[in-house]
Amino acid sequence: MRQRVLRVLLFAVLCLFCLYYLAPLFVMITTSLKPLAEIRSGSLISLPKQVTFDAWGKAWSTACVGVRCNGLKPYVLNSVIMVVPAVLISTFLGAINGYALTKWRFRGADTIFAMMLFGAFIPFQVVLLPMARVLGVLGLAGSVYGLILVHTVYGLAFTTLFFRNFFIGVSDGIIRAAMIDGAGFFGIFFRIVVPMAPPAIVVTVIWQFTQIWNDFLFGIAFTVGDSNPVTVALNNVVNTSTGVKEYNVDMAAAIIAAIPTLLIYLVAGRYFVRGLAAGAVKG
Repeated sequence: MRQRVLRVLLFAVLCLFCLYYLAPLFVMITTSLKPLAEIRSGSLISLPKQVTFDAWGKAWSTACVGVRCNGLKPYVLNSVIMVVPAVLISTFLGAINGYALTKWRFRGADTIFAMMLFGAFIPFQVVLLPMARVLGVLGLAGSVYGLILVHTVYGLAFTTLFFRNFFIGVSDGIIRAAMIDGAGFFGIFFRIVVPMAPPAIVVTVIWQFTQIWNDFLFGIAFTVGDSNPVTVALNNVVNTSTGVKEYNVDMAAAIIAAIPTLLIYLVAGRYFVRGLAAGAVKG
């Protein structure tokens, strides 16, 4: 009986924490579905009396982002153009690095890994000036393609860490047997190692996607105008006013900017947990 009471209390406490955590999302959704007049006259947590998606349409296509009133649509496209190649490239290079550092060990491998691991703890602000200089030399300053390079380079430390710690658990005997059969570096990688690594790949992709999509500092530092990612555009939407603060549009814009990361976790969240349990971030 006592154990059942404790379980009920624990369940109640967890429900309270869940409600507390979801309260901001509830306010955002309900506010985005209300007309502006209802927002001003009603309660913050009240349900909409008249559901309307006008704020969503405006946030997507006509909201003013600075002096440009074309909504978030082009900036969402910028983020997609930035995120997809940055995630794929950094994940692939991280897998190659982790594989080489564990299964094709060479003199100084541990030192190289330690130096790369150190890069994972360098604050964003420290690399702003060096990255700006590099992008200027390469002619990529102020563009989405420059941002792809920035996120790929900065993400290599994390992706290498994830794959290196996963590949440590792969039997060396399998690799040696493949070598005896005549398989080379990339043959073993693509035919043996990669098919064994879905847990690490899922963890890495989710991590990189979330970090890159939600990034604001690199976006505002290395892009300008029409090349801004959606996070920078969202900030400009919220801070742009023509005399009337449209809270419903701001909330709709914030949800639009957050939808991709929410979908990633809803679709692949269980695989993320499986990847963690499989040792993708253990070492």
